[in-house]
Amino acid sequence: MAELVFDAIGTRWEITTPAPLGSDVRTAVAARIEAFDRTYSRFRPDSLVSTIARAAGSWLLPPDAPPLLDLYRRLYLVTEGAVTPLVGRALSDLGYDATYSLRPTARTTAVPAWDDVLSWDGGRLTTSVPVLLDVGAAGKGYLVDLVADVLAHAGVADHVIDAGGDLRHHGDDAVRVALEDPRDPRLAVGVVPLRDGALCASAPNRRTWAPGVHHVLDGRTGLPTHDVLATWALAPTAMVADGVATALFFAAPELLAAEFGVSYVRLRHDGRAEWSADLPGEIFS
Repeated sequence: MAELVFDAIGTRWEITTPAPLGSDVRTAVAARIEAFDRTYSRFRPDSLVSTIARAAGSWLLPPDAPPLLDLYRRLYLVTEGAVTPLVGRALSDLGYDATYSLRPTARTTAVPAWDDVLSWDGGRLTTSVPVLLDVGAAGKGYLVDLVADVLAHAGVADHVIDAGGDLRHHGDDAVRVALEDPRDPRLAVGVVPLRDGALCASAPNRRTWAPGVHHVLDGRTGLPTHDVLATWALAPTAMVADGVATALFFAAPELLAAEFGVSYVRLRHDGRAEWSADLPGEIFS
């Protein structure tokens, strides 16, 4: 097996394939990631997201936008506003800003309601005020799917993509994935097989920079959530798995499983683990 390892969009990527990827495929992967980052990053001043943050207006989004925005709308509705792309300003004010200052301000930033500031018609996004979007709840998973499409188009049928814990597998032989215990990374809370699908995890411990301050925000309050330690979601696509892994911090797992057709694991702060009846593998409880 061959591995391509690199850093992009603030995380480590590992692409495992039966044979080394050719230079043309590596170039295509890098170009796809760059195009996505140039549109959706709130950390670079030349991105479309940064342009939208500077003034109200109307923008024709790229062809890859509809699946992502449509998923966000569904997540927003099913979590009653907890999962929203409008948390960018709140994250920035908490210190997770374009310069990675990691210095929270004293104020609590209100997150606007979707219908008060955004209009999305499937191709064009219109804002009534400047808004700083953040697609971190599902965007990394979506980019994993887009990179998988690049590999498939290049004829790389068997592959495993790991982007900072967002996994997508395609091939005949399943891989066994340990679910890392956020309280001790040397331990696992379970093991699941992954074949022709995606597994994404979310845990505040990966991005915590001050006491009680991390990147999983409740859009209804603008503040970090503290009831759940970690979540995992299995779905056919990494975009859905990534988005649901975030939504599991706020909504009933059974509701999300029914709405999105996923399997899940949720680890609560008191140590209790919850998982779907159809989850493959084993949870150590």
